[in-house]
Amino acid sequence: MNATTTQALTGAATGSRSAARASAPVATGGRFFQRSLLGRTLALFKRELAWVAVFSFFANVLMLTPTLYMMQVYDRVLVSGSEVTLLVLSAVMVLFFLTMAFAEWLRSRLLVRAGARFDETLNSAVFRSSFEASLGGAGRNPLQSFGDLTNLRQFLTGNGAFAMMDAPWTVVYIAVLFLMHPWLGWTAVACAAVMFTVAVVGHRYTVRPHEQAQASLAESTNYLQGKLRNAETVYAMGMLSSLRQHWLALHERHLADHASAAERAHRVQAVTKYVQYTQQSLMLAVGALLAIDGHISAGAMIASNALMGNALRPVGVLTQAWRQFLDMRTSYARLEQQLEDHPERADRHVGNEVAGQVSLRGLVARAPGREQPILDGLTADFQAGEVIAIVGPSGAGKSTLARCIVGIWPHTEGQVLLDGHPIEEWSREHLGPHLGYLPQDIELFDGTIAENIARFADVPAEHVIAAAQRTGIHEMILRMPKGYDTPMGEAGGMLSGGQRQRIGLARAILGDPSLVVLDEPNANLDDAGEAALVRTVRELKSRGKTVFMIVHQQHLLAAADRVLILEKGQISRILPVVTRTEASTARTQA
Repeated sequence: MNATTTQALTGAATGSRSAARASAPVATGGRFFQRSLLGRTLALFKRELAWVAVFSFFANVLMLTPTLYMMQVYDRVLVSGSEVTLLVLSAVMVLFFLTMAFAEWLRSRLLVRAGARFDETLNSAVFRSSFEASLGGAGRNPLQSFGDLTNLRQFLTGNGAFAMMDAPWTVVYIAVLFLMHPWLGWTAVACAAVMFTVAVVGHRYTVRPHEQAQASLAESTNYLQGKLRNAETVYAMGMLSSLRQHWLALHERHLADHASAAERAHRVQAVTKYVQYTQQSLMLAVGALLAIDGHISAGAMIASNALMGNALRPVGVLTQAWRQFLDMRTSYARLEQQLEDHPERADRHVGNEVAGQVSLRGLVARAPGREQPILDGLTADFQAGEVIAIVGPSGAGKSTLARCIVGIWPHTEGQVLLDGHPIEEWSREHLGPHLGYLPQDIELFDGTIAENIARFADVPAEHVIAAAQRTGIHEMILRMPKGYDTPMGEAGGMLSGGQRQRIGLARAILGDPSLVVLDEPNANLDDAGEAALVRTVRELKSRGKTVFMIVHQQHLLAAADRVLILEKGQISRILPVVTRTEASTARTQA
């Protein structure tokens, strides 16, 4: 309906094309990069990572500048007293530091851009797979995958990547210390081993309490969010005090878990600081002993302490990034599994037009954790242009059948054929405008009333108005503060359940879809609303549209051609609807 929506859809299409390019096999990649879409996407950034490694080489080599500068100042300038030598050394030192800063800036900029392109390449695929996982009832937070993608991007563009690039230089710095004197080198090795051990032990000491605190926080937050979504019911029925007691118990458990985790983390930090400061002093003491014995100069003693700091710096950064690495590894595995479970579907059916002929072939619908199928072996044919009323007792599977017909029930066997093609093989982009669906629980989205009716697509305004007029809500919308441009956030409080249902019905019939599925479309309607619904269904029938509607009131059956009766997940009967005129004619002929 607007430029922003169009740009968003264009961006999504661009991202989808990028993801498609990323899914092509990478000839030069190893097995790691060829096993999944996520791995192949990472392989696309090998060139950027190589350049980051080059810039890291210069940055780390130039980290030797303070060591060399101090050695020259202490051993050469102070001995000779030459101000010119000091001036030249200082100028070279400043130039090297500028070069080092430029190299670090380049590698940071390169990683940030690579991270943004990595996100752009994958975000459409992650969006699609997350939507399908949520549609399939995967039982996980649908927003988790976006958090996983963010974790990957942040690790690749943050301290984690720098730590991995700089870690090998610890060996180089220690090798330089060995060249200065073996004692200095072995002292550095011992200090690095102690620091690494402290990091590993500290991680094992804190990881379990940290995870427990996170889990208790999630449990407390989810409990509270669930109750806030039903605030009216909670307040009206006086449930607030009891629910607050339950939440307080969860919250207090989280506070205890958080306090335990924080206490352990502070202990590890204190030990780590003690080890770091002690190592620096011990290194200076070893250098002093060697200088006293004449094995190294005073400049080398001071420089070795600085070089020791350079050698342990990557180890310290690596240990700090270790938890980030573990989180990244978990996010990678979770995101990789989701993309594999919900791959891009290729070669989907695209028909020139949709007639609306529906066939069920041994349809079985199941639900996780339930042995008995909801629908058990349904077989039937429905011609294009028919209006089918679905009736049956509660729990018979009526809503499940409606979801199967539109192709959104995840656990099915058999087939639902639309115009002779399985519903899951149709391209949703092509089928969507030809299909209308009004679910039992009406969900109107954040946006204007016009955008909701238009399905957030760029359609002519007259089509939106026509759909509203056909469902009898045009005048009601015009009475809104901003008419069709009224945001749902403002209109939500003014709309009754019946009005929301009629807006959902207008959305379902937008653009004259060939197949319309209505799940209890009159659940919240008054007499005027039901009259408008009957007129809408009869109008769809007159236009040759196929309509399935789940109904409970007998008077709505007059708009149907046949009635499908469901009992215990099976088709009991399919009966033709006999109107009063037909019954009167039959009696006259008799």
